Amino acid sequence: MSDPEQSPRRVRLAILDDHEMLLDTMSTWIGTNAPDFDLTLSAHTWLELVHSNNFPTELVLMDFQLKDHVSIEARVRTCRAAGAKVIVMSGLDTAEARQRALDAGASTFLSKEQSMSEMMNEARKVMGVQRDAHPRTDWRPLPSGAMVRVRPKLSAGETAALKLYVSGLSTTEVAGRMNVQYETAKTYLRRVREKYARANRPASKKADLIRRAAEDGHLE
Repeated sequence: MSDPEQSPRRVRLAILDDHEMLLDTMSTWIGTNAPDFDLTLSAHTWLELVHSNNFPTELVLMDFQLKDHVSIEARVRTCRAAGAKVIVMSGLDTAEARQRALDAGASTFLSKEQSMSEMMNEARKVMGVQRDAHPRTDWRPLPSGAMVRVRPKLSAGETAALKLYVSGLSTTEVAGRMNVQYETAKTYLRRVREKYARANRPASKKADLIRRAAEDGHLE
């Protein structure tokens, strides 16, 4: 039988945000830096959230503004009725937006200008949990034989193309920003993917490439 003190409770968390890159970046950060949260659901749309087999979670981190034609009041109240607490976040930090979210039943309202560390500390307060004094992901040495993350050595052109691409630009737009031909930009990105593959860190999909860029500090 496992010792409960050795297995602290992890809060089941969902994130709802229609900004694909931001959603992926937040998911990566939480997976790496917040071991007391179990991110079981990441959704781009309201229907994707409520139709998921993982809904409801204990806590939903929800963007105030979505392209869906569902009001913040309806979304918050639905989550609350299902048993989930809600934190609303927004780049539109106005008194009206904040009041609407809180009146609907949100536990708190956070500005997207806050750091992920600050946001997750607020989430801990809402859920009544405390972060370990020594987070598992920050200090524990790798066991003998564990795979060490290899950071590929990228050229200046490859690095520039990667940063632009994971910021949400298309390959055509990357070429335009770099003032190079489309095929040149495409080659830069192909080489980046190949180098990550050789480092046993697959990046064939854009979502994977965003994760690799986040891990290696290329997201700004």
